[in-house]
Amino acid sequence: MALIETRDLRRVYDLDAGRVVALDGVSLDIEQGDFVAVMGPSGSGKSTFMNLVGCLDRPSGGQYRLAGTEVESLDADGLAHLRNREIGFVFQQFNLLPRIDALSNVELPMIYAGFDRKVRRECALQALGRVGLAERAHHRPMQLSGGQQQRVAIARALVNSPSLLLADEPTGALDSRTAKEILGLFQELNREGATIVLVTHDADVGRHARRLIRFRDGRVIEDHRQTPVDARDLAAEAAE
Repeated sequence: MALIETRDLRRVYDLDAGRVVALDGVSLDIEQGDFVAVMGPSGSGKSTFMNLVGCLDRPSGGQYRLAGTEVESLDADGLAHLRNREIGFVFQQFNLLPRIDALSNVELPMIYAGFDRKVRRECALQALGRVGLAERAHHRPMQLSGGQQQRVAIARALVNSPSLLLADEPTGALDSRTAKEILGLFQELNREGATIVLVTHDADVGRHARRLIRFRDGRVIEDHRQTPVDARDLAAEAAE
């Protein structure tokens, strides 16, 4: 069974200016352990697809299963519970709370999930170690570089051991060298078994994934597997 299954997934918005079909009958499967780049220009449907896959919005029609759960049948509380249990989010702007340290930022999803303080601390430290920032656990976001802040955000996304890591333009606020480091981290996490869906408009970013899905006018126009560019090789070339 695929981790993500969509069948004729649709999203229609009724606006003052008229009816907008943002997603128009998308059917696809994403397997556990894959690394998928979702691409397309503004208005193509990729962000709508991400919002539906991330349980941040509801489809107007069709079916969506995440880890075997029929998402379209859930109420608001059910969606929130599924998001917290199954999905880790990474965003372009990091979305870290500035007044607390990295460790406390990483703990936040576990607070919402109801874990006690000792378990939260242990798991948050492990997650920071996984992204190479254990020694920065007590630094606040303003004391960290952009790349380090994104690593904290990735640790926060990983701390509940989600089935899916959903990344929305995760390198958009980073310089090219730091972006390669973050893409290398995603590839490392994927090699360790993480399932990653990365939404981007940048073709260079998309080259790092193992599968490319391209949207246009709310539909999938391209879906193929590819040999990913290894970010470690690019980093080595840049260092020479």
